Amino acid sequence: MPLEYIALMMVVAFFLLVLTGMPVAFAIAAVGFVFGFIGFDGWLFELLPARIFGTITNYTLLAIPLFVFMGVMLDKTRVAERMLDVIGHACGALPGGMALAVILVGLLMGAATGIVGAAIVTLTLMALPTLLRRGYKRTVACGTICASGTLGQIIPPSLVLLVLADTMNLSVGSLFAAALVPGLMLAGLYVVYLLVLAWFYAADVPAIDAAERANVGRMQLVKDLFTSVLPPLTLVLVVLGSIIGGVAAPTEAAAVGAVGSVVLAILMRRLDKTVFGTALMVSVRITAMVFFVLIASQVFALAFRGLDGELLIEAMFDWVPGGPYGTLLFMMLLIFLLGFFLEWIQITYIAVPLFLPFLAGYPEFSMVWIAILIAMNLQTSFLTPPFGWSLIFMKGVAPKGILTTDIYKGAVPFVIIQVIALGLIVAFPGIALWLPHAIGW
Repeated sequence: MPLEYIALMMVVAFFLLVLTGMPVAFAIAAVGFVFGFIGFDGWLFELLPARIFGTITNYTLLAIPLFVFMGVMLDKTRVAERMLDVIGHACGALPGGMALAVILVGLLMGAATGIVGAAIVTLTLMALPTLLRRGYKRTVACGTICASGTLGQIIPPSLVLLVLADTMNLSVGSLFAAALVPGLMLAGLYVVYLLVLAWFYAADVPAIDAAERANVGRMQLVKDLFTSVLPPLTLVLVVLGSIIGGVAAPTEAAAVGAVGSVVLAILMRRLDKTVFGTALMVSVRITAMVFFVLIASQVFALAFRGLDGELLIEAMFDWVPGGPYGTLLFMMLLIFLLGFFLEWIQITYIAVPLFLPFLAGYPEFSMVWIAILIAMNLQTSFLTPPFGWSLIFMKGVAPKGILTTDIYKGAVPFVIIQVIALGLIVAFPGIALWLPHAIGW
């Protein structure tokens, strides 16, 4: 049997195992080992130790556990909860003001944590009961929280951007700079959607009651903005600015962010042994998951390439009409469809390396631009059923009475907005490339 057929069977077997509910990391490794032994009696895996060692000793990837710890610490010390309350009252006089606050807090949490699970669970527990109590339509409330919780995947510092930088051999600083404007643009599009919704359907997104707003004086609100919103925002700007400005390497900036989150928790009197221990445990668990998938993907990639799987990908791209942009749009469509069934990290470590050689051959394409397109596309995978993790996280902690259909319907407008944002970046590459060029990356 030709090796390409075995490679095709390998892909099919992987999807079948994922659909059975097997953890993805185990499915990736199992399929890689089984089909590697079928094709080569196992001798191919003599190369595996060197590949794994090269992966886990990558200095840039050391930023992952540090950024994870920074985000978990800000989450467990309830800094984000306080931010939502303060910003909610600041925007409360507007119809849809509380929803706008959720978007803004999601933006800040994305920059501070980059962890979708933490952001979604935190925002759901904090904001969803409040939104429902204030008369928000269930689908709007659910969709807003799900969408805002995923902003951390495009707003730097982001785990997606860190992993893409490693996978595509690009500078982390250049990707962070390139993602900043698209991330802010996406958040801005969410805000525009909610403002339009408030204009035409104000009853679906009512303003905070005047009596409730009166309980918080203007001077107290200003004080709360300085004490509860400004400190974490400053920490994020220092960490992000040092990377984009070339002052510090991503790992060094991540270390500063991790220490800064502890100092911030101490200054805000929110740190104790229980919180610190929980933050460490959760950080280790998330980091272990990321690196386990990373190591397992090396097994899959080694077997797939050894079985001439790249020839299958090459033939697939040869069928695509339209030249460079036809190839690009085809890859974007494939990644979007894979997002219905796979997590971003599997797509990044398995699918993206297979597609990149065909795009790298087009001199008119900037690989930094391609990386931002991939990151924006991967963002949709968190909101698309059946395996959209934002939807799953929300359903797991949502109050009784919130149906799965409420969550799915609420996410649809935001998926459309994400696709529109992706189209704008395709049509106007300067959205992503202006800032890196301006600062000399």
